[in-house]
Amino acid sequence: MFTWWRKDPEADLPERVRLAVRAQEDATERVISWAQLAIVLTFGALYFLSPKPATVGIAPVPWALGVYLALTLGRLLWSHAGRLPDWALAASVFVDVTLLMVLIWSFHIQYMQPPSFYLKAPTLLYVFIFIALRALRFDARFVILAGLLAALGWGALIAYVVMADPGNTMITRDYVAYLTSNSVLLGAEFDKIISILVVTALIAVALYRAKDLLVRAVSEQTAARELSRFFAPEIAARIKGAEDGIRAGSGEMREAAVLNLDMRGFTQLAGAAPPDEVMGLLAEYQQRMVPVIQRHGGSIDKFLGDGIMATFGAARPSDSYAADALRALEAAMREAAAWQAACESAGRNCPQVNGAVAAGRILFGAVGDETRLEYTVIGEAVNLSAKLEKHNKELGTRALCDRASYDRALAQGYVPAAAAQPLAGVRIAGVGEALDVVVIAP
Repeated sequence: MFTWWRKDPEADLPERVRLAVRAQEDATERVISWAQLAIVLTFGALYFLSPKPATVGIAPVPWALGVYLALTLGRLLWSHAGRLPDWALAASVFVDVTLLMVLIWSFHIQYMQPPSFYLKAPTLLYVFIFIALRALRFDARFVILAGLLAALGWGALIAYVVMADPGNTMITRDYVAYLTSNSVLLGAEFDKIISILVVTALIAVALYRAKDLLVRAVSEQTAARELSRFFAPEIAARIKGAEDGIRAGSGEMREAAVLNLDMRGFTQLAGAAPPDEVMGLLAEYQQRMVPVIQRHGGSIDKFLGDGIMATFGAARPSDSYAADALRALEAAMREAAAWQAACESAGRNCPQVNGAVAAGRILFGAVGDETRLEYTVIGEAVNLSAKLEKHNKELGTRALCDRASYDRALAQGYVPAAAAQPLAGVRIAGVGEALDVVVIAP
């Protein structure tokens, strides 16, 4: 029994997932505490506004409400200050049910009636509120504890009625007499206990199933959050929102632009510099370039060593894909120049960043097999962008775009930051015929 009580249902989960589940539980405890505060304030308002009998004995209700209010406030502060341990939660359940049972028991003294008088009190229904409150935590143990304590408490109250006066147990088999007097119908009282236990069992079973769903949902949400770091946000959203399973070979034709960035001379630097320095430089470069691309609506398709390939209008259709790509290219060149200046000021050697953009009709889809899938783009614009980026070395420029893509960007609202430098009939390695190109950054 105690082993079951202390069992951690998340024991086999990774620590980061367990922390996420616990964060959900802690948030729920705060909700429960606020709900309890609302309940005690409501009870108090109803009690003080309701008419009182002319002659009563003791008045335990204000005392019980006062104690419960003090304990609820303490629990509320504790739940906001940190995580409540299991023993504190169990003690809270015990106090809730015990105070309610003592309050019900006191009714016969308050109204100077035989003990059987309190068995008719509708206040017993509040037991179901306390049981339901525990269901908010997705932990069936505390629901079961509340139900068992309520059933035992009501059984104790029945036993007190029967044994209070051995000469007159007040027990009857007449249902009418039970309803119209202080007589006790044991079957009716046992029905109340059975109702408490059945409701408790149903909620507990539902919670066990719901807890599995909660753990699975938190696990998948955490995994999705981690996996989304390996994909562009648009790709992650596409995978998450796919109605059918994503299969290799599925794709769509799109009008899009492709941006390629690369660090000139990085390969030679990587062969000569210490590994930590190389990886630090690469991370620094990517941390500067990626936000620039994303700010202009680009999706990172892949990292190719020191190269970055991004698409505009592929993962998410856009009417300004070419204009966005050229704005991103200009911004990336400005960021790269600022980075190089900062490196020189610090006495470091940062390679020059080159880039290129090409736009056109591309195929966007998933490639791979059932064990490894990847979203990518295929098409003439993809190849041309990569070849233009490499041709920067031949021309001594930093950023290029083919003239057709440049004109398309202008039509989409692109305004160059500086005067364009067109070059006609440029021969580019791997391209069959000469192209007209535009120098975006000399």
